[in-house]
Amino acid sequence: MARSGPERVATRSLVWLGVITAALFALLGGGVLWGDATWAPKLALDLEGGTQIILAPKLESGQTVTSEQLNQAVSIIRDRVDAAGVSEAEVTTQGESNIVVSIPGVPDDQTMERIQSSAKLEFRPVIYTAAATAATTAPTDGAETPALSDERTAEPTDASDPAWVTEQMFQDFQDFQCASLLEGTSAVAPSDEPLITCDQQGFKYILGPVEVSGERIADASAGLVPNSQGQVTNVWGVFITFDAEGTEQFREVTTRLFPYGESDPRNRFAVVLDGWVITSPTTNAVITDGKPVISGSFTQATATTLADQLKFGALPIGFEVQSSETISATLGSAQLSSGIIAGLIGLVLVVIYSLFQYRLLGLVTVASLVAAGVLTYVVIAIMSWRQGYRLSLAGVAGLIVAIGLTADSFIVYFERIRDELRDGKHLTSAVESGWKRALRTILSAKFINLLSAVVLFLLAVGNVRGFAFTLGLTTVIDVLIVILFTHPVLTLLANTRFFSSGHPWSGLDPTALGAVYRGRAQFRAPQAEKRDGASREAQRRQTLAERKAAAAVGASSTDGKDS
Repeated sequence: MARSGPERVATRSLVWLGVITAALFALLGGGVLWGDATWAPKLALDLEGGTQIILAPKLESGQTVTSEQLNQAVSIIRDRVDAAGVSEAEVTTQGESNIVVSIPGVPDDQTMERIQSSAKLEFRPVIYTAAATAATTAPTDGAETPALSDERTAEPTDASDPAWVTEQMFQDFQDFQCASLLEGTSAVAPSDEPLITCDQQGFKYILGPVEVSGERIADASAGLVPNSQGQVTNVWGVFITFDAEGTEQFREVTTRLFPYGESDPRNRFAVVLDGWVITSPTTNAVITDGKPVISGSFTQATATTLADQLKFGALPIGFEVQSSETISATLGSAQLSSGIIAGLIGLVLVVIYSLFQYRLLGLVTVASLVAAGVLTYVVIAIMSWRQGYRLSLAGVAGLIVAIGLTADSFIVYFERIRDELRDGKHLTSAVESGWKRALRTILSAKFINLLSAVVLFLLAVGNVRGFAFTLGLTTVIDVLIVILFTHPVLTLLANTRFFSSGHPWSGLDPTALGAVYRGRAQFRAPQAEKRDGASREAQRRQTLAERKAAAAVGASSTDGKDS
């Protein structure tokens, strides 16, 4: 027997759900076999424990830390940690100067480097550069080496002026070893003095005083660089946006550097982070809008790394790691077990209510909840693997709340079907018309839930964001399950004899529901006395119009008999 159109659509929906579920499990399984994924989601700091890092400011003599600087540093370090893919991390202040960074689990080297690279980001002009060479010691022949002057030959006119370089500084530049930076020693100089340092490629630099602070960077991102006609090329670059003050400062810098020409080292400016030159591009034009583009031999990965360094490296002051230690879970497995037990209790209560209220129809609710739970679990596990998401106790609370919100969607749908049955429709048409009515209600309710979750996620920090994330995720999955599972299953069940005949245990018995409409403008005549609960349900469900119509039918029948 050929299937009807609704049955074919329902079957395709279930197949699509199966394909989506299988694809997600295949993705996670591939990550487990060939990557660093696990079948279980990663746990957050409050459930697993982790690493606590205390950062202390590096202050010059007489310098102090203001609360504004400390709060700005906390915000930037939190962005750094989030950019590294670490979720549910905690960044707080300690006392009046220190910052405490708590990271779930054991952080990798890249994350530790992001946190420890806490010096100020600076833009310095290049005065001189050369390839690094091995240090050599000139023979003395017993003669004393004449003392080199540390006095400038003239007063520098700008930050690129070679007059900044004294005889002693140039000798220090020649003797400088980049290996010292690899050993953890940072190249440090006051912002108004020149600096000797290196880059990762082994080039040494003499840099002028700071002309633009990293604090002036409003945003930085990686992307493909367009050509002069505005067409996107295959060249990766870094797009920088300065604030108003930084725009003016960078305009002045590029106005001075551009005339030197690309062959002159003074045409370049260096971006210095934690004493290292992370890039030293040439100046190809005067930048007046505060939106320079750094291009070159970048890959997508290197461009993204540089953009992150520019965007998240502009600390108002430098920090150093004072201590790093492992901390235990603040809540632990006992609290996680309690949360899981609470969720199971809530699930059991929902199942009991569904079976009591909807008889065997409640099994559809159970199956839908199981399908939603499976999808939610595998998505969270994939997010833990690919995005660094970690499940906190607040996230577990969001999953528990989602059980009730998900069941509410099914209840709305079931009640719409039952309303259609009370109007005298057959089950197959009741399912379709009830679905059209229920879908609008479900989508409206879920949109409000999703909007609340998004706003909470964007405005909150810490564990509260975990609650918002799981709430938003389960809302999306709820809509997916209702469309691709619950409705198709009911469509197929409506064509079975057990449900279509209105079996008392189906939960869709028109008589038990109190159907009042019989078709052809005929309503069920009210009965004065009836012992079963169907009559009481019918009377309770009748609208005012239905009661008037039924009374009119009864009155006309009475008049016919009297005549």
